[in-house]
Amino acid sequence: MLDTCPAYGSHRSVLSIDLSGKRALVAGVADDGGFGFAIAKALAQAGASVCVGTWPPALGIFTTLLRRGKLLASLAFPEGGQLSFERIYPLDAEFDQADDIPPEVAQNKRYRDLGDVSIDGLASRLRADFDSPCLDVIIHSLANGPEVKRDLLDTSRKGYLSAVGTSAYSQVSLLQRLGPLVRPGGSFLSLSYLAAERVVPGYGGGMSSAKAALENDARVLAWEAGRRWGIRVNVISAGPFASRAASAIGTIRTMIDYTSANSPLAEPLAAHEVGSVAAFLVSPLASGITASVVYVDKGYHSMGVAVEKAMGQPQQP
Repeated sequence: MLDTCPAYGSHRSVLSIDLSGKRALVAGVADDGGFGFAIAKALAQAGASVCVGTWPPALGIFTTLLRRGKLLASLAFPEGGQLSFERIYPLDAEFDQADDIPPEVAQNKRYRDLGDVSIDGLASRLRADFDSPCLDVIIHSLANGPEVKRDLLDTSRKGYLSAVGTSAYSQVSLLQRLGPLVRPGGSFLSLSYLAAERVVPGYGGGMSSAKAALENDARVLAWEAGRRWGIRVNVISAGPFASRAASAIGTIRTMIDYTSANSPLAEPLAAHEVGSVAAFLVSPLASGITASVVYVDKGYHSMGVAVEKAMGQPQQP
């Protein structure tokens, strides 16, 4: 249970994030270094049981590290206890159903013994394990752009569509298939980045377009899923963070330094800060919030003029 306010005086009531009895599915957890893991940990601290979906090529390494106790420090809660996953499911969000998986992928050694790793397969596994409805929270922490290091002008059609399909349409597909499994009062949350609305050189390959699509789709899905199932749909636009996945961009450290030098709060963003906001947004405390993009970036999104260079030196007038 996460307390959301400090004590003031000896007679006080504590407003807490309480997700006891709730089940969450976090799609896109493959290590202990990203926002997906931090969100899963925060949800568990608040009392939720947590299932995760993991990309098949990373599944073996991730489960091995867990089994051998290599992630114990990351799993530990500050107040005692630790994060444990109720289920770890194989998930490749590029595929909506089993028929979409090409034979060469299905027969790859990292896939062939896992069964249906599509989004539809994930929904079937959840029904088989827990019946239906069985979910209260769905987290979309999925993104991939095979040409992310290329300028948009140099991006192929295939690379562009792959980025949008895996990073944005997967949000639609996930809610399509898991929405009917969500209990009343449920919540859906996705992760975005400021490149959805502003130019971030180096964040290429169609990924900025994918994030823009994800944010716009979230607003439409909030209307449709809200009226159909009563599900709230929100987005966290997080600041740059040196996760293992983000490090593939190649310029992530420069992005972090520049953002820190020019944000109202100068310290770099920590993953647990995103996790805490996510826990709030999917909790009953945020029952009136939907169709919103919430910035967790130390205030960088509010700045219109750069005040310092990446290494903290004043800009020349």
